[in-house]
Amino acid sequence: MPHTIEIKTQQPSSFDAHHPPEKEDIDDCVHCGFCLPACPTYVLWGEEMDSPRGRIYMIKKAAEGEAPLDNRFRQHMDRCLGCMACMTACPSGVEYNKLIEPVRAQIERNLPRSVGENIFRELIFATFPHPARLRLLSFPLLMYQKSGLRSLVRSVGISKLLPKRLRAMESLLPDVPSDRHKLPPVIRPEGVQRKRVGLLSGCVQQVFFAHVNAATARVLAAEGCEVLVPRGQGCCGALMVHSGLEDEAIALAKKMIAAFEAAEVDTVVINSAGCGSTMKEYGHLLRDDPDWHARATAFSAKCKDISEVLCDLEPRSPRHPLKLRVAYHDACHLQHAQGVHAQPRKLLGGIPELDVAEIPEGSLCCGSAGVYNLLQPDTANQLGDRKVENLLATGAEAVLSANPGCLLQLMSGLRRRGLKEMPTFHMVELLDASIRGVAARDLLAGRQNAGR
Repeated sequence: MPHTIEIKTQQPSSFDAHHPPEKEDIDDCVHCGFCLPACPTYVLWGEEMDSPRGRIYMIKKAAEGEAPLDNRFRQHMDRCLGCMACMTACPSGVEYNKLIEPVRAQIERNLPRSVGENIFRELIFATFPHPARLRLLSFPLLMYQKSGLRSLVRSVGISKLLPKRLRAMESLLPDVPSDRHKLPPVIRPEGVQRKRVGLLSGCVQQVFFAHVNAATARVLAAEGCEVLVPRGQGCCGALMVHSGLEDEAIALAKKMIAAFEAAEVDTVVINSAGCGSTMKEYGHLLRDDPDWHARATAFSAKCKDISEVLCDLEPRSPRHPLKLRVAYHDACHLQHAQGVHAQPRKLLGGIPELDVAEIPEGSLCCGSAGVYNLLQPDTANQLGDRKVENLLATGAEAVLSANPGCLLQLMSGLRRRGLKEMPTFHMVELLDASIRGVAARDLLAGRQNAGR
């Protein structure tokens, strides 16, 4: 009896033809498991499919047509924070960002969500990337804050009656500053000019953290930089990239590139980690566009985090003592996505009498992750509470980070512990205070009173 040979045929991919995850990127993973203890969701649950290795396995099966794009697939992909800690841990150099981001775009195109989910997501993307809309929203928020209604809602537990995601949104509301720090188009350098830089104003950053932009501009000027703030810039598209909205991200990237090209700057300075990680990848985002790819690549080469820019400059301005113990929290999209870890510590180390504490489990995400803390609030709160426990163990008087989302997440976690008075700062604010000679007690008092 003749032997029959069974030939296994390749099934069509479950992904569509537009930017599916590349086979080479999938095959880079050797399933060694070094990513497991670095992954926040695996640390929480110990579930293989909620680890980078497990997600890559699912992506591989979908790419080979052996698994569908179904609700189970989407659930495990949605649970990923996109923190990229697995990239830092991976010995094989797997570019996980180039897997999870195209997969999310595939999901958004091919797997419809519920009506409620779509409405909530539309609300987020119709608000956060639009500074003008955020400014309009800031006025009722300021009244909510100043009238005492916010304190009442939170103290008597009224917010607990809200649906889970709206409750998460309320808990993350920032303090609306009474003073508006609107930067002029040009800030002149002190002394001889060393660089001509453009400053990203950001979306949430320019409305609710405008004081961070003001501090950034002062520090750059003090170090001899002419600072331009292009008026044509808009949202960088980071939230869209991380949420699978590729077309919207591309349109925003083109607008950003054109604005800074017109400004003719040496460097694009970014003080928001999530924005920086996306802007440095514009070349990849626009890889298919012959009119924009080279422009995007050139633009990305100019993009640097504020800590990178300042570390490249020999300090010119004297640093005054700042007697304070602080804990530095690494923003994931700075430490993991951009590989910027030593620079903030070097800059903080140049401030006399400043005691910088390392937070245990420092590489583990705080749960912010763009809008993850709105879309997956239970998981985000678990990670936020864990981060706050580790933060409090340092005995710090204040906490620092380099991302507005992280600062809001940490504030929310501290409030859940009843610690409303622990101040949070961007790293550059301490440099600014040191250069200007602000005393530590005045710095802390100013932050504690800012939201009242």
